[in-house]
Amino acid sequence: MTDSLSGPEPEPRKTSDGTDSAARAGAGSPAEPAGALADSMAAAARRAGFSPAADGEPISGHALLAAMGGIRGLVEAVLPGLVFLVTYTLTRELIPSLIAPVTIGVIFFALRLARKQTVTQAVGGLVGIGLSAVLALFTGRAEDFYLPGFWTNGVYGAALLVSALIGWPLIGVAVGFLMGEQLAWRADPSKRRVLTILTFMWAGLFILRLAVQLPLYYAGNVEWLGATKLLMGIPLYAPLLVVSWLMVRSVYAATAAQRPVL
Repeated sequence: MTDSLSGPEPEPRKTSDGTDSAARAGAGSPAEPAGALADSMAAAARRAGFSPAADGEPISGHALLAAMGGIRGLVEAVLPGLVFLVTYTLTRELIPSLIAPVTIGVIFFALRLARKQTVTQAVGGLVGIGLSAVLALFTGRAEDFYLPGFWTNGVYGAALLVSALIGWPLIGVAVGFLMGEQLAWRADPSKRRVLTILTFMWAGLFILRLAVQLPLYYAGNVEWLGATKLLMGIPLYAPLLVVSWLMVRSVYAATAAQRPVL
């Protein structure tokens, strides 16, 4: 159940010497606040799937799948919510419907731990599922299982929208650090325009989710709420990520072509 901008956590990317790119990015990071900010913003762009655009990797099904965490990442993101929806639709019982996704989250975490793999996404997913289950159990309302998703969409949507309106689009900040130019993109009208548009587009995704799902929540329509949450997750995130790749790559390539050769 991933509502964040990052979507599922991308698979680790190997460099020419066989090390993980994520590990290399974190190694030897500056201790100064500015260095920490640069690392965190670059990591945010990497988690959002912008690494292929920065690396010049061709747009392909494999690249898209890797950016979304691979098959495992997709399963971990989608399966708990799907199991909750199916179980509640079939049984109309809250307790079994909450136990099922929590159990799946624990299994995902245990599998990663047993294989000594990165557990960040599994832990985040398990915490999210646990919070959703506690809220629904406390209120006795199945629709409250989806409350944390509303909070996440609201925070991300508001932050992205405000940042674009005040001229500091967060997508631009994150991509700028990922591309290694920090805030230099702000002096380039083309980059600034494209990155602002992208920030508005990502804000629109989160706001659209709220506009569609909140009426279903207040109506108590758990089945349609769960279905629209799944349909407005990866199926919307993936095309927007591809469009973002293309726009970022295009504007950076055009800028590079305009630089004079020394």
